[in-house]
Amino acid sequence: MPGTFGYRRAARRGVVILAVAASLTPLPGLASAAPGVGGVIGWGSIDFGVNPVPPSVASGISAISAGSLDVLALKNGGVIVWGDNNFGQTEVPAAATSGVSQISAGWAHALALKNGKALAWGNDWYGQSEVPAAATSGVIAVATSALHNLALKQGGSVLSWGARTDVPAAASAGVTAIAAGGDHSLALKNGGVLAWGNNTYGQASVPAAATSGVTAISAGYQHSLALKNGSVLAWGRNNHEQATVPPEAASGVIGIEAGWYHNLAFKADGRYVVWGSDASQESDPFTCGPVFGVSAGDRSTFILKPDPTAPC
Repeated sequence: MPGTFGYRRAARRGVVILAVAASLTPLPGLASAAPGVGGVIGWGSIDFGVNPVPPSVASGISAISAGSLDVLALKNGGVIVWGDNNFGQTEVPAAATSGVSQISAGWAHALALKNGKALAWGNDWYGQSEVPAAATSGVIAVATSALHNLALKQGGSVLSWGARTDVPAAASAGVTAIAAGGDHSLALKNGGVLAWGNNTYGQASVPAAATSGVTAISAGYQHSLALKNGSVLAWGRNNHEQATVPPEAASGVIGIEAGWYHNLAFKADGRYVVWGSDASQESDPFTCGPVFGVSAGDRSTFILKPDPTAPC
């Protein structure tokens, strides 16, 4: 396959805590529209035109999802995409211009959920933009990160297509959340994490602590996150200390988001923590809260603020 993704520049680890409004509850993984609307602020990498953000996302945005080469936003039920367009990923199909409830960005392709049907467009090296018949009805969540997709159906069964199509028997019923990593997948079932796929760095080896009591999951490129009793658990590749949870994320956390090589954690006291790769200052402070959602891409970070022009 073409080797144009997955590269890293030398990076240092950053741990950043920024104040946010405690009254606004961010959504783990930004799988669905956040409560309220606002504008997008982005920082970090400027590659592929992901930053600066376009004027069209300065207001009215309810959800955001950062991929590697592009970024998706949801506005009044319609999808907006900016960044690289080598695979037509910024050319939003008519079906995704209204009625969309969830979005997820991959490596040069996009997913959206509309009326129980998964929509996909953009890069199709592995058929990731060809929605299988089983994902055209009854879908309640979609997830992607790189070159494969997951869909969660009513009843808790998981579908996978694209570069990975395998789903373990344990994920055929009872699953309540999904997360797609670079080449591995996570699912949440009865409070325990299921993981499968590439395990080169242990990203699919679920630690004992994550087999019960987990309330949220998020998959990075080659690492995994889980939330348990307000504390972040992390495992897998740790070359940028993305799997080393800082003390600030060990308590009071209510939501998690894994980027390719950096992470964000939301705290109940109205703060959020960023750690991991800082190759393009994606883990550096850029603005203050309040925020009601974020998404971490590949060396880029995006937040949703009720008023992005408000002074800090």
